[in-house]
Formats: sequence, C-alpha cells, structure tokens
Amino acid sequence: MLLTVIYIIAITAEAMTGALSAGRRSMDWFGVILIACVTALGGGTVRDVVLGHYPLTWVKHPEYLILTTCAALFTILIANWMKHLRNMFLLLDALGLIGFTIIGSQVAIEMGHGFVVAGVAGVLTGVSGGILRDILCNDVPLVFRRELYASISFAAVMFYWVCLHYINLNLEITVILTLVFGFSLRVVAIYFGLEMPKFIYKEDDESSASSTDDH
Repeated sequence: MLLTVIYIIAITAEAMTGALSAGRRSMDWFGVILIACVTALGGGTVRDVVLGHYPLTWVKHPEYLILTTCAALFTILIANWMKHLRNMFLLLDALGLIGFTIIGSQVAIEMGHGFVVAGVAGVLTGVSGGILRDILCNDVPLVFRRELYASISFAAVMFYWVCLHYINLNLEITVILTLVFGFSLRVVAIYFGLEMPKFIYKEDDESSASSTDDH
C-alpha cells in the first residue's frame, strides 16, 4: 500500500517534469503528453522488457497512463506558476527516484533474481524515464551531468538488500528505512551540489585548434 501511494506521487511528479521539458522545446500538446508519459512510465517499461516481466505496468494498470496524461495537461494549465514550485518538485523527484528504485528491485526479487539483477532493475526503474525524456528532448541526459543520482539509486538498492536479506527486517520497515536513507542522500547531494568525477577527453588536434584560436 505504501509503495503504491509513493508510486502514484512519483509518476505524477515525473509526468509534470516531463511536460515542462517538452514545453521548453515548444512541443504541441501531443508531444507534451508523450514526453510526460515516457518520463513517468518509461523506467518501469524498460525494466519489465529487460526482465521479461509482463504485462507491462501501464498495460496492466491503464489508469496510470490516464493519470500521467492528466498530470501533463494540468502542467500546461499551471505552467506560469511552476517556477515557484521548483524546490517542491526537486523533493518529489528525490522521493520518486527512491520509490521507483525500491519497486524495481522488488520486482526482480519476486522473480527470483539475486542482488546484481535486483540492483540493475532498481537503477533502471529509477533513472531510465529521465534518460528517455532528455534524449527525446535532444538534451544530454540529466543523470549523466548533474548531482549524484544513479549512484544514489544503487546505494538505496544496497541498503534495501541488506535490510531485507541480512538484518531480516520485514518489508514495510525495510521500505520506510530505504526511503528515508535514499531521500536523505539525494537531498544532501542537491544541497551541496555533490557530483561524480567527470571524464574530460579532447583530441590533440582539438587542443591545438583551441590554443590557436586563443592567439
């Protein structure tokens, strides 16, 4: 029940962030709805296809597709006020990331997979929707260039697995503790701007060209 509530909050928030990204690219209403649905439901879809977990979540529960469509249309109506809600959406996104991660891991565990597959499934569920959104909006995916995101998703998977399989806590307590742990990590990363080390590579001729341009 708790995960269902978190999932509904998460897909609604993610749909609205997807709609805003589409709006920044001046897409029509169909494009806005499409990007919103891909952002909200894409992570679970990628996970289910990779794991062979059918029917897909939004096929089994088409009401989620209706919810994300409504969220996209609502975002269009209140777009002028959205900038005042930025911090709230950052927090909802953090909650959604951990919620999606837990759900993805749990699906893999219920299918009989071990830690590695559960970890991959959790991270895929948490970050794939945002990656698809940014690719469709012709942006470098946010997860690859901003504060710690995918790594926090994986840390949440590790915490979830330890609580469930080594400390032997019940599922409800494990979910709550993982949410608190992962959400806190994400908020700290946002507040302090913590990032993964970046790999910057330039060809020698590019470096020479830039040096020549400087002169």
